[in-house]
Amino acid sequence: MGNRNCFFFLLISCNFMGVSGYPNGLVTDSCSSMTPQHGGANAQTSAAPFSVTASKATYSPGDQITVTLQAKSGTFRGFLLQARQIGGGAALGSFKITDPTNTQGLNCNAANSAVSQKSKSAKSVIQATWNAPSSGTGNIEFSATFVRVYETFWSQVKSSPIISNTPVPATSAPTKLPRPPLSSNPSSSLVFISSTGCGTNKTCFSNPAGCDAATNADCYFMSSASPQGGSDGIQFEISGKSNGYISIGFSDDREMGNDDIYICGQDGNGNIQVQHAFSTGRSTPTIKPLENVNNISTSFNDGIIKCSFITRNSISTQQRAVDTSYYIFIANGPTNGGAIQYHPSRPFITEDKVNLLGSQLASGNANTPAIIKTHGALMLIAWMTTGSIGMISARYFKQVSKGIQILGKDIWFQAHVFLMLLTVAATITAFVLAFVSVRGWSGGAHPVIGCIVMGLALIQPLIAVFRCAPDSKRRIVFNLVHAINALVIKVLAVTSIFLGLQLLDNSPNQWLPKVMGGFVGWEFLIYLVLDFNLFLKKEGKDQDTIHKNINTTPPEPMVLLIYILGNLMFLITLLVGIGQT
Repeated sequence: MGNRNCFFFLLISCNFMGVSGYPNGLVTDSCSSMTPQHGGANAQTSAAPFSVTASKATYSPGDQITVTLQAKSGTFRGFLLQARQIGGGAALGSFKITDPTNTQGLNCNAANSAVSQKSKSAKSVIQATWNAPSSGTGNIEFSATFVRVYETFWSQVKSSPIISNTPVPATSAPTKLPRPPLSSNPSSSLVFISSTGCGTNKTCFSNPAGCDAATNADCYFMSSASPQGGSDGIQFEISGKSNGYISIGFSDDREMGNDDIYICGQDGNGNIQVQHAFSTGRSTPTIKPLENVNNISTSFNDGIIKCSFITRNSISTQQRAVDTSYYIFIANGPTNGGAIQYHPSRPFITEDKVNLLGSQLASGNANTPAIIKTHGALMLIAWMTTGSIGMISARYFKQVSKGIQILGKDIWFQAHVFLMLLTVAATITAFVLAFVSVRGWSGGAHPVIGCIVMGLALIQPLIAVFRCAPDSKRRIVFNLVHAINALVIKVLAVTSIFLGLQLLDNSPNQWLPKVMGGFVGWEFLIYLVLDFNLFLKKEGKDQDTIHKNINTTPPEPMVLLIYILGNLMFLITLLVGIGQT
């Protein structure tokens, strides 16, 4: 009996030791993975309710940086903290233990190269002082694992990058960054750009607002600051996703034209080059000599272009030198043989002028001008609603409304003429507004198709004015030409609307074109229903077969009402969406 009790005592003791983890923080077996050995438990995948912050954004050999681990909510019982080169897996430097009651140093690859808890007491804030190595180790970040309870922990919660003021010695082996399988053709070594120092050491403008180019692949980012060492000039950083180029422009107003521009884009060989340019109106910018631009670093990895350079050129707008405050534009688009092409979407523009040598966090967006929104709204109303209803009334309501007249003409004809004249008037107005806004010709297929639609829309009523009499043997020619021209206009107008919505919609999921796709499907369904009904009537299977009662109301008016209600739902949704762009 005694042996049995002894056995159970040992078994329980072993199990307890196995599940209790390391309350004393001696977790050297987790140095590399930074994952606790907690009986197979996995790290949480949700956002960590903890933060890792550093007292400095840059460092030099021998510097000391205070690192703070803090719970945003609740507490944590265990932690492991290291400094690592970005993309690396080895602990760097050493820690000075400033709170021996709660923290202790660990030997991961050198004495005190990591810090962990000394007990499993609840903690909300922990601080440790990191001593930088005596030689350059490149840009680093602090990485920490937090344990809330035994089976609940978050692994490798990272600080913002800490930029090294000293280049890595050439004799040291470069840290190999993991390369995703779908990489774009890199043009040079990876350029590190982040939001560290924004609002304190440099001026930044980004979209989405406040995004970090170091962690967000969809971040469009620029920063400006005085060069390190107090030399004159401006140091610029540019980052953004593009298949050709990304550029920053400086303007006295929020309109494109007469702007000083720096471009980071692919040359004819696919390498990233920095260019200086000046734009006049809406034409292609004129490339200028780089002159006083140096310290250029560029990269193109995974579809993201990054550039860093120092310029001592005067920034000129309207061909004159001004001060250091401008509206900033960030644009991107394709290149062809090294030459930049028209950017397909509106650039991001700051709301106010920004001091390039200040320390601002600029805000802005790619809001569409009201005149362009009006252009889009009129085109939608013309070719989604008035034009569509006018075409349906002419095709399907001749027999239904036979004998019902207004001002001596059949009601279907009067409705058709009125709605189509509204359509042409709205198209002309929208067409003029687009050219007034652009003050020239913009690139892409949208304006080309729009001009074709405008031309055919003007021809259509002229054809109608010179139509043959209803009993003329040539009437069939008019009917055929009029119908084909209407179909071509409709197809081209809808195509142009799709292209226009893609230009307006900056949302990640491009929901405006998808809503337009839903409308096209809805209209196609209505045409199928009405065509099927028309086919049955032509086959002599209308009233007796379908309605069973000769006095039953024909289905066309009800189908038209349903169509109009659905049409208005799609139209209102798109108008609201355009208003929000």
